[in-house]
Amino acid sequence: MRHLKAGRRLGVTTSHRRAMMRNLVTSILEKGEIKCTLARAKEVRKPLEKMITLAKRGDLHARRQALSFVKSKEAMSQLFDELGERFSDRQGGYCRVIKLGQTRLGDNAEMAIVQLIGSENDQLSSLKSKSAKKKPARKSSKVLEKVSEEVRSAEESSDKVAKEETVEEQVDDSDKAEASEQTPSAESETAEEEVSKADNSEQKEEVETPDVEKADASAPDTTQPTASTSEPEQTEASAEPEPDDAEKKETKDQQ
Repeated sequence: MRHLKAGRRLGVTTSHRRAMMRNLVTSILEKGEIKCTLARAKEVRKPLEKMITLAKRGDLHARRQALSFVKSKEAMSQLFDELGERFSDRQGGYCRVIKLGQTRLGDNAEMAIVQLIGSENDQLSSLKSKSAKKKPARKSSKVLEKVSEEVRSAEESSDKVAKEETVEEQVDDSDKAEASEQTPSAESETAEEEVSKADNSEQKEEVETPDVEKADASAPDTTQPTASTSEPEQTEASAEPEPDDAEKKETKDQQ
């Protein structure tokens, strides 16, 4: 029994296993994913996540600790420049193990892929985000559904009534405003009509008076000849001068 002996031995010595883990972690940091046996993929998660935790810390001591395990400058730059920022808000679970369902030809060992989350080859994250399943809604009772429908219908009816009342009030206000606007215009129109009627009547009177005068001038009067005949007689009679008092005296003296 292997009591208090954590980890997998992988059928190799300790130094060989340590070198293998260092190589696997370096390859994953450089390329983003590797293909290996399922046992090695599960075992490499521990040192890989430890290195990413050091990158998140980011101080000089963390760099020296990571450099004692990772032996590639490219992997170190990738670790501290990119991965530390990428996983700054993530608490663990920086890699994913994908079983391939294939076996190795020599010893028939199961194969798997170790992949960093958010890398260029990571396609599962985008698929999961697109096809995120929504939680099914809880089944509500029929009584609650009926009550909610009644409440909704009552609210809708009250809203409709309120809208109709507001529309009617607006129409009444608009009619009143139009009537108030039209009253002075109607008064002005009536005044204008009266003025125009008076002008027309005056014009008609002016037109009628010259016609009457013309008619009077053109029509011969039957009374005029009698008046004219009597007038000369009177004029002749009036033309004869009456004797004055001086003339009367002269005639008397002559006699």
